[in-house]
Amino acid sequence: MQQIDTDLQLIHDGETGTSPTEFRKALGLFDSVMIVAGIMVGSGIFIVSAEISRQVGSAGWLLVAWVITGILTVFGALSYGELAAMMPTAGGMYVYLREAFSPLLGFLYGWTLLTVIQTGSIAAVAIAFARFSGVMFPSISETHYFIAPVRVLPGYAFSLSSAQAVALAVILITCFINTRGVTWGKLVQNIFTVAKLAGMVVLLGLGAYAFVRNPSVFHLNFADAWHPRHISLIHTIDATTGFGLLVALCVSQTGSLFSADSWHDITFVAGEVRNPKRNLPLALGLGTSMVIALYLLCNLCYLAVLPISAIQTAPGDRVATLVVDTVLPGIGKLAMGCLIMVSTFGTVNALTLAGGRACYAMAQDGLFFRRAGKLNEARVPGWALAIQCFWALLLVLPRTYDAATQTYGNLYSNLLDYVISAALIFYILTVIGLFRLRSTRPDAPRPYRCWGYPWLPALYIAGSSVVLVTLFIYRTSTTWPGLLIVLSGVPVYLFLRKGKLQADLVAAQNTSG
Repeated sequence: MQQIDTDLQLIHDGETGTSPTEFRKALGLFDSVMIVAGIMVGSGIFIVSAEISRQVGSAGWLLVAWVITGILTVFGALSYGELAAMMPTAGGMYVYLREAFSPLLGFLYGWTLLTVIQTGSIAAVAIAFARFSGVMFPSISETHYFIAPVRVLPGYAFSLSSAQAVALAVILITCFINTRGVTWGKLVQNIFTVAKLAGMVVLLGLGAYAFVRNPSVFHLNFADAWHPRHISLIHTIDATTGFGLLVALCVSQTGSLFSADSWHDITFVAGEVRNPKRNLPLALGLGTSMVIALYLLCNLCYLAVLPISAIQTAPGDRVATLVVDTVLPGIGKLAMGCLIMVSTFGTVNALTLAGGRACYAMAQDGLFFRRAGKLNEARVPGWALAIQCFWALLLVLPRTYDAATQTYGNLYSNLLDYVISAALIFYILTVIGLFRLRSTRPDAPRPYRCWGYPWLPALYIAGSSVVLVTLFIYRTSTTWPGLLIVLSGVPVYLFLRKGKLQADLVAAQNTSG
């Protein structure tokens, strides 16, 4: 209660000692950790283990897949910590890539972030919220249409279902909350992140209870932990061979890395973090480590309750729901529906809060709409948040259509599949930028130096590169299109850059005149 009273006082009085044209320093260490954790935990951890188990085929390799994700995530976070402490300004990876390499590379990341990564994630998680709210309210469904699908191109349509309408409402509500000020955004974030983490702890408690009552399932899973069974083929390659297992582990990172993604978004709001040179590296390290530990424990929970074959065949891939239903028959669907609604709403809020700051940083450099580079009366980038919200809303409406199965999908889902590998390229380049800045700016202040440098960031680059190359070889349909989305930003950059140079020239002439 005392923390809430303090937050409300900040909302009323504002922070002292800063200009109305500057960000409000309202985020402490706890708030920052909650943003990192809240943005990582959505609905993926409750679902993707089913697909991973089909790819790797056994309990042991399922855990190894998540350990790989954990190592890459924590090593990446520790590497980013140095950059965040060195450049504690709004914009995160956009700023790091700009400073380490070039404005063009920074812009290409910002372009991909705005057009697909952040907005597509907001749309996807909002739809996930709507899907699971349908557990309690059956009228909320992707097949309950207000406007039936209207074909616009072969394979594409627009529609408005009750589920899409709920997703639109979630996006609008979280945008409105965050335009009222960072203190409102963090208050909502803290409440929902604490609630979702508490829900995960309850899930783990159920797994422990099941293990104590009947440890035979767990023992059965690990009696043959390293022998893949009932696996999905990847380009005729399966995990029963050494090379096939390596491919399967790399490809499985598509789901697990996406479930642990966006941990770096706290760096977008660096300008609003108190004592950022200390709190940003700590938040990245603590937040990612906590979530990865929970993810590993969740998978142990699944393996304590369900045979690996049941995980592979969980209805709708909803492994966590099946776990709860197994331990407490009849309430799994409702209980997990409530938990995932809480989890996804918090994730949408965190994605919304963070993403607008990257647009703000680009606008400050003259590479985005000028108004997006201004703060509103609440000292947040209101226009940038509105633009992000508008594009996320648009991504909810288009549908893909598979004529063979006569089923509808979601355009944002395809786009996110395309840019997962592209996002990994930017992550690798950012960590390479850590080495480059050590060379080009050896005397720059570094309040935090990456622990384990140079070996830890080098291992991140090597491990991520192996995953990336494997995806480009064995997931060609979803990787190469991602590069085209990134490269589509080049002509946009050249156009904006030309306009900025002309504006600077006019301004210089007016000044000299």
